[in-house]
Amino acid sequence: MAPVATSGRQSEIDALRAAAAKYDRVDDHVPVGTKYDVLEDYQGSYRFAPIEEAQVSRAMIKRYFTNMYERAISDVVIVGAGSAGLSCAYHLASRRPELKITIIEASVAPGGGAWLGGQLMTAMVIRKPADRFLREIGVEYEDEGPFVVVKHAALFTSTLLSKVLALPNVVLMNATAVEDLIIHSDFEGKQRVAGVVTNWTLVALNHDTQSCMDPNTITAPVIISATGHDGPMGAFSAKRLVSAGLLKELGNMRGLDMNRAEPAIVNGTREVTPGLILTGMELSEHDGSNRMGPTFGAMIGSGIKAAEEAVRILDTVEVASGKVVSRIAD
Repeated sequence: MAPVATSGRQSEIDALRAAAAKYDRVDDHVPVGTKYDVLEDYQGSYRFAPIEEAQVSRAMIKRYFTNMYERAISDVVIVGAGSAGLSCAYHLASRRPELKITIIEASVAPGGGAWLGGQLMTAMVIRKPADRFLREIGVEYEDEGPFVVVKHAALFTSTLLSKVLALPNVVLMNATAVEDLIIHSDFEGKQRVAGVVTNWTLVALNHDTQSCMDPNTITAPVIISATGHDGPMGAFSAKRLVSAGLLKELGNMRGLDMNRAEPAIVNGTREVTPGLILTGMELSEHDGSNRMGPTFGAMIGSGIKAAEEAVRILDTVEVASGKVVSRIAD
């Protein structure tokens, strides 16, 4: 039998319930026509609409965890939101709006190394024909003949990022690290990359300082890894293939040669093992191709090719609950 509340205690309970109901009501939907006593006045009388702290928390929590719930099964997961990953996301999401595309980025700030050019300078050099992509997303540039120059790399990255995030079928989870790959035997008995293992980056960086902090998972029939060249979290998927026994050894990135490097990256972009596409500089670590230094055309071209490769894979397999279950007969 439940204890009987005293009148004072009952009043407290009623007040808490009324407050909770108020927050729930406001959180659900504020009527469109609601008027507030606000004023945009920069002479000392600026007034905001009223708000409760709990409303802010609930507005963020509801959307973030709804995304996590819905994207636990995705159509494509892109690991890394640098120039290759974002170019891939834009091309894929804008051409296949029915696909649920989830981007995982370890840094707080997406964009990878594409906020600056070489040696911390600001201009971005992009070799032709990748300049077509700049026109598609509306980034201005100066034409220098065989290449074009964007006045600041951040103009390219911020424009592309805003275009990607405006697409309704894209979810970006930044400050989130991929700690491992999900690897299953598929319907043909082959080892297949079937998803990613995620954790908040601050947790992933502190496994040596705390006790067990287990991760989360996202299942998807196609994973596109664009984590860049070797580094603390770079070339992650390529290195994991080696430790998982799916790749004998890394090719390791070779020295700088722009004319060899860029076509090698674009032309080599592919599904390197069932379910996993490598794009951008991560591919140079896998294949042992040259680096190109501060030219970004290959990152754009490789990202676009990775998107096309993902479409090819998805159009040739049957997928159920995020898993590849059979091939589509020719």
